[in-house]
Amino acid sequence: MADSEPTGSSNSLISFLLQVEGYYASLMRQALPVEAGLGGRLLCVGELDEDGRALMVAGNIAGVASLAVRADPASQKQAIREGVADFLVTNLDEAIRILKNEIRKREAVAVCVGVAPETIEKEMLERGVLPDLVRDPGAVGTPDSAVVFGGRPAVVAPLGPAMGESVLSWSVDEAPAQWLPRLDAIAMGYLVADESLGTQVARRWLRLAPRYLGRLARNVRVLRCSATAAKAIAERMRTGVESGEISVPVRIEVV
Repeated sequence: MADSEPTGSSNSLISFLLQVEGYYASLMRQALPVEAGLGGRLLCVGELDEDGRALMVAGNIAGVASLAVRADPASQKQAIREGVADFLVTNLDEAIRILKNEIRKREAVAVCVGVAPETIEKEMLERGVLPDLVRDPGAVGTPDSAVVFGGRPAVVAPLGPAMGESVLSWSVDEAPAQWLPRLDAIAMGYLVADESLGTQVARRWLRLAPRYLGRLARNVRVLRCSATAAKAIAERMRTGVESGEISVPVRIEVV
């Protein structure tokens, strides 16, 4: 059967995924064409706190090279373990070597430096390393990196659904590696014929988010799309469950 009300710990997970998606949607406003993503650009995440983690994952999905800082060793290891960061280094010079190589190739990469944010920003200014994008400090109380870097970087804040958009989520508890790709294919089938900018952004998210979210989203998906598409996708998934095509319970919610 299909159930429309995820509960318990799944709520906090979906909240985090929606935060990631909101940052992703904001980043993709800077990316044209959509499929090229933000390869070749540098995002300064700042502190790798909960909000910073969401932005760093979103940066991977958007294709940008991300630089974050975290002095706490336990948090550093968690970021590596969960796939939020690709590299953990001890100083800016090491980070620059990695970032320059991936920026040159226009590849996504996420680097965490084990120092305090104010230290890294000062060193970046001294070396003339200027990010293209920085995190908006307004909602999280982080230092205003846009001011530090002379107002030149674009400021990134998470975006909620626009008028006419909905957020659809689906999850399974049984055999997610088998059934989530089937459910993802149902969603993609409703997106392939629409070449609007929002749908192109949604397709990239649906294709790449599972890779970069990894263990964080091993049994759940979220997708921002038009309200019409969300309703149609949800109905097709429910039909698949009822007909036996999808033979495990699926929790579906449209917001």
